[in-house]
Amino acid sequence: MSAPAPSPLAIVDAEPLPRQEEVLNEAALAFVAELHRRFTPRRDELLARRAERRAEIARTSTLDFLPETAAIRADDSWKVAPAPAALNDRRVEITGPTDRKMTINALNSGARVWLADFEDASAPTWENVVLGQLNLIDAYERRIDFTDPKSGKSYNLKPAEELATVVMRPRGWHLAERHLTLDGTPVPGALVDFGLYFFHNAKRLLDLGKGPYFYLPKTESHLEARLWNDIFVFAQDYVGVPQGTVRATVLIETITAAYEMEEILYELRDHASGLNAGRWDYLFSIVKNFRDGGEKFVLPDRNAVTMTAPFMRAYTELLVRTCHKRGAHAIGGMAAFIPSRRDAEVNKIAFEKVKADKDREAGDGFDGSWVAHPDLVPIAMASFDAVLGDRPNQKDRLREDVTVAPGDLIAIDSLDADPTYEGLRNAVQVGIRYIEAWLRGLGAVAIFNLMEDAATAEISRSQIWQWINAGVVFENGELATPELARKVAAEELAAIREEIGAETFEAGNWQQAHDLLLKVALDENYEDFLTLPAYEQLAG
Repeated sequence: MSAPAPSPLAIVDAEPLPRQEEVLNEAALAFVAELHRRFTPRRDELLARRAERRAEIARTSTLDFLPETAAIRADDSWKVAPAPAALNDRRVEITGPTDRKMTINALNSGARVWLADFEDASAPTWENVVLGQLNLIDAYERRIDFTDPKSGKSYNLKPAEELATVVMRPRGWHLAERHLTLDGTPVPGALVDFGLYFFHNAKRLLDLGKGPYFYLPKTESHLEARLWNDIFVFAQDYVGVPQGTVRATVLIETITAAYEMEEILYELRDHASGLNAGRWDYLFSIVKNFRDGGEKFVLPDRNAVTMTAPFMRAYTELLVRTCHKRGAHAIGGMAAFIPSRRDAEVNKIAFEKVKADKDREAGDGFDGSWVAHPDLVPIAMASFDAVLGDRPNQKDRLREDVTVAPGDLIAIDSLDADPTYEGLRNAVQVGIRYIEAWLRGLGAVAIFNLMEDAATAEISRSQIWQWINAGVVFENGELATPELARKVAAEELAAIREEIGAETFEAGNWQQAHDLLLKVALDENYEDFLTLPAYEQLAG
């Protein structure tokens, strides 16, 4: 008697989208279903392990390099696989969601790489998940264009040799995709995003002289990197492309991953292409993990935590040294400034800051860096051109002068800055404005001349939570309390209503965003990710 056929994926609670059958065909869904059957149980185990590790940090208020993997760190013989030609020069990378206009603009931007984002810069509505995949397929087939309905301006792709190389970022392991279920269980969003993209594009990209390249977000351990590596091995065999076709860059944006950089590269060594320094999520992770650690772990206003802070320098210097020791690219952090069309002086000051930041990264040995807007590409390019010249990278610069002790990475009190009342107000302002846009399906949002994404909202609400629970007293003498946060939030909500008008205010999600921010900022039980309760309220 033959075995019963495995049950198929079900599409649930989703209005049909134009051309969705091109993305969600039977073969693609069967592949995602197989990924889910094979790998979701391990993902569940690893999420449980995160909670166990967090409890251990709460008990000890410290972290260290892993004794059980010391041999991997001590073995100088291993390296990651050589970079493919399309990923050898990564001196400027632009980030952004995969809507149709952004897809064209990012590919045309002059950056060497586009991080095509299904994660923090994209609210996971069904439309964004499915049509984002379709936009990438259309781009590779060169059948993509866009006409702005407001301005009438048309957008088309430049010649192939001028386009950025795509590195796609799927959702983090903690997020589910409620619209795709197997036997009633939602498929992890990471497997949906990776699976659909890989299935449709792996061979197509090889034909274009490139490959399926990925950014892996929110990784917390080398065991999570091992899971991704096993997924890559299975997927390459399933689709019929050579092993080693996939390349993955891991975002070191959690404090636990910072202690396992070499091990993460080792687990992915046949598929690894680099590590990236992700600033806001890294700070969010520090607050989340050390929230019981007392005064010495209290972060000041987020804008006071620059990359020159001693504990941030330790993190980035160790990242460069680790990558170059193992033959991997070290990619620097985000320049989030959005140029003003009205204020040339604001632009002048911001451009100088961006240049200084990118000059520092290039001087420190990074091989490339991120920008959020096409106007910043030439600035970052000039900084890296000045150091690299015609060389594609500076992986030969080993940074053997760098020595980082375990305590250096969590020496938060080495930064001479304190939380301020204005910092609280800014966290509330940005949190409400970002969450409101996210609930409308927008994941990348310009707020106060900065491109903000979900990591912004995470650090904003985490700092409010931390300051209240640590009993911070601001410079004006006010104590951080739930009552103060509610007062500031009410004032900001009233100010937004005044700014945009009652009709626009009522048409938005402002009260809902206000309530959600206060819920995750004031609840005694700290929510692991803001996007979990937010996803329950996301329409579409």
